[in-house]
Amino acid sequence: MFASGQMEVCLQIADRPKAMAFYRAVFGVDPIGVPEEDGVPEPLRFQVNDQTSLTLIPPGGLGWVMGGREIAPTGVSESLLSLTLASEREVTELVGRFRDAGGDVLVEPQRQPWGFTSVCTDIDGHAWQMTTDDLPRE
Repeated sequence: MFASGQMEVCLQIADRPKAMAFYRAVFGVDPIGVPEEDGVPEPLRFQVNDQTSLTLIPPGGLGWVMGGREIAPTGVSESLLSLTLASEREVTELVGRFRDAGGDVLVEPQRQPWGFTSVCTDIDGHAWQMTTDDLPRE
């Protein structure tokens, strides 16, 4: 799918040197690039594998990259929230409640290899995945 592309995951950080030390320790890799005056490359980027890099963006940087869009404050994640329900009926009903309350349905309820699933956003744009855990057990 991404044969010619590079996936870059960007996360906002509070302190560049501390973040560099943390991710060096966690992943056991050095950042890419020439160090700036603070000893940290700009951008602060780690190559995770052949097609994936992790870029750590200091305060103010992520909002600038995203065209001034308001971003989550430090300590708050923008991520996919997932909820596992007991049945397809429960997933479908919950999706209906999201829609009725003013949320958006990004992915209509459907069967996937991992179960029956749907993705919706709440009124603030936070993404929720509702799914069943009804796969056969080995």
